[in-house]
Amino acid sequence: MSEPKSFEVVLFPDPVLRKETVPVTAFDDELKAIVDGMLERMFESQGVGLAAPQVGLTKSIFVLNDEGDKDKPDRNMAIINPTIKSFAGKKTRHEEGCLSLPGVHADITRPDRCLVHHFDVDGNEIEKEYEGFLSRIIQHEYDHLQGVLLVDRMGAGDKMKNRAAVEDLKAAYRQQLEDRKSVV
Repeated sequence: MSEPKSFEVVLFPDPVLRKETVPVTAFDDELKAIVDGMLERMFESQGVGLAAPQVGLTKSIFVLNDEGDKDKPDRNMAIINPTIKSFAGKKTRHEEGCLSLPGVHADITRPDRCLVHHFDVDGNEIEKEYEGFLSRIIQHEYDHLQGVLLVDRMGAGDKMKNRAAVEDLKAAYRQQLEDRKSVV
């Protein structure tokens, strides 16, 4: 078994967060190392979900643990090459945050259930309906695989409330680009 990959969370507005992902084709030790590294980063960042673009990868992968508890590995899930087939249930509004947008929170409306076709880390095909908080995490992380971010789902009030934090992230990204130019 290979060692987990080491990852850092990519912050908004890095362009990798807007790229659509490509399907995973090899269900091997490399994939397991990526998944293990993503889970490790998710827990270190105190998240409940993490998508591959958030660690700079354009692969169709996300991981989650709906309790955010690394001492409950039975709650860990790796969702590979997902497709949301349908939504069902009442649409509910809940506050969401995002590891790529630290300090930004918004009330997002999503359906309570989703039917997802995906693969696990071993390449087993799964089609299952998820509900409640688990469905919400899946929908949020699936958005990342499509290049859709929390800022795209926000209403006008949340955009105003989070404006300063979003502008700070943009300024920090611009500074990071300038710093890289001066090193070269």
